[in-house]
Amino acid sequence: MFELVWLDEAASQYEGLESDARSLAAQRAEKRVKKSSRQEGLFKQVHKTLMLLRENPKHPGLQTHEYTSIENPYDKQAKVFEAYAQNRTPGAYRVFWCYGPAKRQMTIIAITPHP
Repeated sequence: MFELVWLDEAASQYEGLESDARSLAAQRAEKRVKKSSRQEGLFKQVHKTLMLLRENPKHPGLQTHEYTSIENPYDKQAKVFEAYAQNRTPGAYRVFWCYGPAKRQMTIIAITPHP
């Protein structure tokens, strides 16, 4: 199992998604609506992706692969990877990450919609 290390930008993105989802869930509870909002579902998918990454970065559902457009924050020669939080969705969310800075650590670089 890996320990997750967050860059400031990624932590901010995750917290924003979580905050929006919690706010909408509270509004939904007030109105007694059962169906979750799209934002709540998005946060749930991103959270699940992060938990799967932590346990096994090579999990087949993540479709993890190298991503060359983002530079590794620790070593310019080291690889950055992309994992799918969503698939077959317009603007599907991705989690960009790299190994490090220490053994058994994984740095979350960004959580964004697919460009």
